Amino acid sequence: MTLPILYSFRRCPYAMRARLAISVAGIQCDLREIVLRDKAPAFLATSPSGTVPCLKTDSAVIDESLDIMIWALRQNDPEGWLDMPANASVLIQTADGPFKTALDHTKYANRYADVDSHLEREYAALFLRKLNKMLLKQPYLYGQTPTLADMAILPFVRQFAGIDKHWFATQRWPHLRKWLDAFLASERFTSIMTKYPKWQIDDPQTVFPLG
Repeated sequence: MTLPILYSFRRCPYAMRARLAISVAGIQCDLREIVLRDKAPAFLATSPSGTVPCLKTDSAVIDESLDIMIWALRQNDPEGWLDMPANASVLIQTADGPFKTALDHTKYANRYADVDSHLEREYAALFLRKLNKMLLKQPYLYGQTPTLADMAILPFVRQFAGIDKHWFATQRWPHLRKWLDAFLASERFTSIMTKYPKWQIDDPQTVFPLG
């Protein structure tokens, strides 16, 4: 059987969440590590957007990370990640929309005209305070176990926390930090962060996740 091909980049939060879902679903893929400054022609020929992650199956190309997560979990969802309230999708949309925009404006302020990085950081913090409140009495956003919402959002909170670690550590969101720290210390996160060399056309297959 031909394995699905997953074009990925280790440090990209979108690719991280795709790998998280594929890993928990236990669906093996042929992982191909892409270097964003030197994208492989085979990847560019496959991905309509030219961005990672991109999953190529026998019947389709899935070019959005959240769609890849749902594709994997609909095949096998052993931990019940899809078992979450209907309004959880709104939370994910907020993370992918306004929060990610504020994150980018904070981290890459020099790329944007007329952007105040401190103001943008406060916009992002509004969302994080909401998450902290949700985590007040439970370890995950919607209860005692993780869902798609946790795993779709955590890689971006990680990215934001890395912009100014001292500032992040001094904010009054202890439950958010505990949630993030537990994720970063987890075997699951460690397992999807293995370093791979840049993929080239003649390389042997890299199976992910390992059985």
